[in-house]
Amino acid sequence: MQHSAKHILWLIETVVAIIVIGMVALTFADVIGRRLFGAPIYGANDLTEHMMALIVFAGLPIVTANGLHLTVDLFGKFLDQSAMRWWSVLSGIAVAIILALMSWLFFKQAETARDIREVSQALNVPRSPLYIYISMSCALSACVAGITAFIGPLKTTDTQTSEDML
Repeated sequence: MQHSAKHILWLIETVVAIIVIGMVALTFADVIGRRLFGAPIYGANDLTEHMMALIVFAGLPIVTANGLHLTVDLFGKFLDQSAMRWWSVLSGIAVAIILALMSWLFFKQAETARDIREVSQALNVPRSPLYIYISMSCALSACVAGITAFIGPLKTTDTQTSEDML
């Protein structure tokens, strides 16, 4: 199971990298077009906004699976003891519940956006599919958070945490 999870997360990381490259290329072309030719790319702001949402919410399951969420470690030495494992599990479950709630809220927002036909400003791209994507990302992250609460982070990437650096 962990091998297939690592494969799925690697695939997500690859998609994120491709979107980042596309966003950089779009921004570069937009700046060049605006500065040199006086003709920016129409709708570049809309596209960048949507690409940023795709990147952030594609990365959410990766961050969750690797246990890389930002944490404040006030009682680290006390909580790292094996007797305090329950605290780590409880925190993971709390994160899973919060992410599940976020998923539900974004799904409700997708329904509202569909009902009122919410679109982006310049290109009139419907927002409802983006909200559904965000909802699915939060739902996947909630599942991953629930699993990693009990088994620990998957550590699928070679990312160094602050603990590794100390």
